Amino acid sequence: MTALRYVRSAALAGATALEHLGDDPVVLALQISRRLPASLVHPLAAGAGRIAGKMPGNSFLGPLAAFVSGDTPALSRSLTAAAAPGGTTGSQQALRLADVAIAAGFPQEAGQLLARVRPGTKGLPGAVARSRWHAGDMSGAVEALSHGRGAERRQQRRLASELAVFSGWQPRLDRVESYTPDPATVLHVLTNSLPHTGSGYAQRSHSILKAQHELGWNVHAVTRPGYPVQVGRLFARDQDRIDGVTYHRILPARLPFGMQGRLRLQAEQTLALALKTRPAVLHTTTHFVNGLVTAAVAEALGIPWIYEVRGQLADTWASTRPAEARQSERYRLFSEREADVMGRAALVPTLGTVMAEQIAGSGVPWDRIRLLPNAVGEGYLEAPLAAAAARRSLGLDPDTELIGTVSSLVDYEGLDDLITAFGLVADRQRHLKCLIVGDGAAAPRLKALAAELGLTDRVIFTGRVPREQAHLYHQAINIFVVPRKDLDVTRAVTPLKPVEAMACARPVIASDLPALRELVRDGDNGLLVRPSDPAHLAEAIDSLISDAERRASLGSNGRHHVLATRTWGSAAEQTSQWYRSLAGAA
Repeated sequence: MTALRYVRSAALAGATALEHLGDDPVVLALQISRRLPASLVHPLAAGAGRIAGKMPGNSFLGPLAAFVSGDTPALSRSLTAAAAPGGTTGSQQALRLADVAIAAGFPQEAGQLLARVRPGTKGLPGAVARSRWHAGDMSGAVEALSHGRGAERRQQRRLASELAVFSGWQPRLDRVESYTPDPATVLHVLTNSLPHTGSGYAQRSHSILKAQHELGWNVHAVTRPGYPVQVGRLFARDQDRIDGVTYHRILPARLPFGMQGRLRLQAEQTLALALKTRPAVLHTTTHFVNGLVTAAVAEALGIPWIYEVRGQLADTWASTRPAEARQSERYRLFSEREADVMGRAALVPTLGTVMAEQIAGSGVPWDRIRLLPNAVGEGYLEAPLAAAAARRSLGLDPDTELIGTVSSLVDYEGLDDLITAFGLVADRQRHLKCLIVGDGAAAPRLKALAAELGLTDRVIFTGRVPREQAHLYHQAINIFVVPRKDLDVTRAVTPLKPVEAMACARPVIASDLPALRELVRDGDNGLLVRPSDPAHLAEAIDSLISDAERRASLGSNGRHHVLATRTWGSAAEQTSQWYRSLAGAA
């Protein structure tokens, strides 16, 4: 069976790679690079850059190497020069550079390069479609491929299928007669999970599911089709059992073509799993495609379901694009589908009051909205170590004080502002270093910024760390920083990591945003600073790092508040009450 599983996984991974190669080869190259060790990727990128420098004219290898290595300044310079009048010659060269610009989020340069490509050039319809799709013009992307051939026709069918889902298509299942649920079983429908993904999403999911198991629930979860093989875990099993929670995988040798086919498969396979596990309630999370599948299964079984809103993902999508993206077709359809799914669920829990107000504004009655905030458990409930002791246990210098964060390394987290602020205090605070724990798309750019500021030896990047050590990294930090940018998504979504930092009795400096004000009370358990203002952040760091007594007071207040109001055990008790109430009324 093991050999058959490996063959199936290899076939699934290969088919996925071929699909990306036809649809967007630049993104495929980027995804592959992110799954390879940095010690291998960086030399390869540097070599490609040197080759490009020796080639006549402007090669796409230079910008591609800069993109993969995260050297945003070099990438910007290359694309700006190539897009300028007379900057590049040849339609194929302009086309390849445009694809790099699209994938890297330089829409203006991509448009200038595409305008230089001769009509009829092979690959032009696909590149135009990618440009429009990136901008949120979903119908325009499909139309751009209407006269394509071969791979472009396939690309058109795939985009048209996704557009259909965004436009209201949903999977449907026949009603199951005489279904008898187990009143102590719940089935969660998830995007990803431990042990293959260590994101805040996966950690939150597992914390809730584990706490439910400890309360006596029979807890099952199922992840999206193809996961985790599609993210590089070729030897993944059909099931993973962690802390009493069973995670089920949907891993066919080949996925159906297009989003409609995959959601139909997911609904069918989730229904089949439900008939084996007999849940009394289904529980899923954003985004809306999870809700479409869960609604179909719940309606087939005649049981209630919950849609947990963990973020406004239309805003997350728009946050990486120009302001006009919020006026795009994709943003409008995305928002409409989220509202539709929330309106169908029996209950809509969410992270905080800001998001609850947005949900109510979309038409969901207040009596169906619940709060299920981020919380803590396990090692975070134990008395925290002193920072020096935590550093010693992790092999870090116990005598060096640390500011820093534990976070996904993405642009909206504002970690460039943290590094810049650290640069402003570094000369005055010679005993201080900056610790950044985690990984993500912004990691290469952040490392490049640290090098540019001469801080390579004083900014520590750990990459991803073992889950069981995460609380020790929080405790190793003297001041925890959450320097999020001021965006719609960050104004609404309350993150998990500062809650964990407070549980570790660490003061938190955070951007003064509505969602973060729900966690950080200025002067009580931390400090609030202006977003995207490194100088203001540096002032706050200076004031706290020089005042150990105040740090201890802020940290103590934060831990007391979190332990009193935000534990996964209390969250599980709350969800249990919802499940029993809904199942009893069904």
